[in-house]
Amino acid sequence: MKTKPRFRFLPMPIHSLLLFVVWLLLNNTIAPGHIVLAAFLAIAIPMLTSGLQDPQPGFRKPFLTLKYALKVIGDIIVANFEVALLVIGPTRKLNPAFVAVPMDIQHEFPITILASTVSLTPGTVSAEISEDKRWLYVHVLHLSDKDELIALIKQRYERPLMEIFGC
Repeated sequence: MKTKPRFRFLPMPIHSLLLFVVWLLLNNTIAPGHIVLAAFLAIAIPMLTSGLQDPQPGFRKPFLTLKYALKVIGDIIVANFEVALLVIGPTRKLNPAFVAVPMDIQHEFPITILASTVSLTPGTVSAEISEDKRWLYVHVLHLSDKDELIALIKQRYERPLMEIFGC
């Protein structure tokens, strides 16, 4: 097993490039002093923070990632209409609840994407992730079937994320 060297000139090259460009854009200048400062920040900040990050899985299937993003956008649009109908209707028909969804994903980055996906979809909000990263607690505006909701989150969101990240 290969280990990464602890010190590299550009430990996060994409972050460095982004820092460089954003600094120049925020200052709205390409004066030599700002170019030197941007280069210094683009090198120094990633070097200082690279030891703080845990290794996370990368995107293994980019086309599946695009398919996932389109699916989430479609779900957001559909859920907006469903929530609008629920809100317009009588409030006594609402059945808000908290649901504990068991998770098979263990890495922080895919868990974050899963929790964000749930929160982006109107009518659901990720409330908490258990300390052992085995449960995602979700608040639902209207719960009709707990098992159906858990199956939906696991099949529609978690399973594709596990495939995308290879975990």
